[in-house]
Amino acid sequence: MRSFGSFFFAFAIAATFTALLAQKAPDQIVFQAKNGNVTFNHAAHVKRAKDDCQACHDKLFPQSKAPLNFKAAMHQTAETAKASCGGCHNPGGAAFATKGNCAKCHVK
Repeated sequence: MRSFGSFFFAFAIAATFTALLAQKAPDQIVFQAKNGNVTFNHAAHVKRAKDDCQACHDKLFPQSKAPLNFKAAMHQTAETAKASCGGCHNPGGAAFATKGNCAKCHVK
């Protein structure tokens, strides 16, 4: 009886994981911001990461449908911690730093 329960548990975990992988991520995500909305081009970032979802998930961003609630001064905090967008977008990082590049992301 115990082995059936273990098998069922393992099957449920595998089915859940497979279902998550089958979900298509959005091509773009729009974040509302006072200084201009930010449209995150998810498809372009996935391509740049060579389809390696683990480059960002769950290390920098949890895979969730919950909203990302960025707060004031998030750029400096994220860059210092090398977290969220600041994981790549920081001075000397893999992508442009946020300082002085507001218009690259924020559009009014």
